[in-house]
Amino acid sequence: MFGRFYDFCHILNLFVVVILSLFILLGKYLLNLSKNVKMTDLTISESTNVIRNNYTGHLGYLSQGEPYVVPITYYFDPSDNCLISYSAEGHKIDAMRKNGSVAIQVEDIASLKNWESAMVHGTFEELQGSVAKQKLHDFTKGVKTIIRQKEHKEVEFISEFSGKSYARGTSIIFRITITAITGKRRET
Repeated sequence: MFGRFYDFCHILNLFVVVILSLFILLGKYLLNLSKNVKMTDLTISESTNVIRNNYTGHLGYLSQGEPYVVPITYYFDPSDNCLISYSAEGHKIDAMRKNGSVAIQVEDIASLKNWESAMVHGTFEELQGSVAKQKLHDFTKGVKTIIRQKEHKEVEFISEFSGKSYARGTSIIFRITITAITGKRRET
């Protein structure tokens, strides 16, 4: 009986050693994986390319001292170094009229370990009249071009890529004039 118990303890001890060894090897493997991941700052040009080559992002603004972040469809206008977008009257527009300091974050994600992200700081400006019409035209044309290039789809109407509903009234066309831009890249 004692011999069986001794054999059982010996087998259990070997099992524990094997399991611990596997955990140590797994830890070393995961540590080596994390060493191969590089996080680097993007240049202004690279950050601008992230913004230029995308049309959706996240708009950050303040309302009554509270931060808000909402999804946004935009177009980068290189001629004015600004982002063009539109929205209905509401919370976001009211807040940006009161405090025009905003941020837009855009990412281009290939995988968990391979991505680029850009952050724009800028100033909100509501557009009127013929300038608003021209910028909305530029927005529509620009976003369609990006969709064609990146997604290989043809879109005809703005409603196909921007789900805004304007039962509450007319669209407010606005631009975010870029005051600063930064970015990060993570790659293996």
